[in-house]
Amino acid sequence: MTDETPVPATDAKPVSRDPLVWFGSGRGGAAALGVSILALGLAAAPYLTGGDFGGKVRAYLISNPQVLDEAVQARQAAEENNRVETINRAVAANAALMAPDARDPAFGPADAKVTVVQFFDYRCPGCKAVAADYAALMQANPDVRFVFKEWPILDRGDDTTSNYAARAALAAHAQGKYLAVHQALMATNGLTREAVDQVLAQNGVALDQAAAVIGNTGTDRLLADIHTTGATLGLVGTPTFLINGKTTASISPQEVAAAIAAAKAA
Repeated sequence: MTDETPVPATDAKPVSRDPLVWFGSGRGGAAALGVSILALGLAAAPYLTGGDFGGKVRAYLISNPQVLDEAVQARQAAEENNRVETINRAVAANAALMAPDARDPAFGPADAKVTVVQFFDYRCPGCKAVAADYAALMQANPDVRFVFKEWPILDRGDDTTSNYAARAALAAHAQGKYLAVHQALMATNGLTREAVDQVLAQNGVALDQAAAVIGNTGTDRLLADIHTTGATLGLVGTPTFLINGKTTASISPQEVAAAIAAAKAA
């Protein structure tokens, strides 16, 4: 699978929080909700007066289709609020999992008042969409600690490119070249192992030394620990941002910036 192929919503693994596919088609969702509303109306009809109640509901929805969109938006907002609250509770209950880990690439003061943690996959469309703005956010907040959690979740079957890209980025980190490689991988569509190796070479990473990091047991343990953290915290997709232990409702860089500002002011 490549980053251009959305992950099926029925897959049991976490999926990319691509803003275009996260909730599916808005109209499709509205149609499904409309059927549910109509079915509810028909079920309630025997208990109500006024004649053809189901027909009236149907006629009203046809005349006012925006009601369906409003209902879908309200449902999505409720689901997002529930997701945020669930993750925040899990983070609070598992504080040790979010303690500073020297193995993670991190930039900014170690004693910063605000720490932003990002869980991501290099083939995640949503991650790629916000990568440039996120880099700008780092530049604009030199007093904030930014931590990168390599969380390759988009591999399927024999396709392990996401895992390989994460390992390659960690190998670049070992040579002090993480950010350049990270941004280059985010900017590369249709990632393959060959493309990952090319990114390393283009950014001055010694490939023989990188190979030793890519395949060592320490890298295995780090990625396994990040997967465990993601599962324990109930994270459902990439990218996920945590600002001082609290997640955002969306992947919008503007929302992340607002959360950083609020944490600074707290």
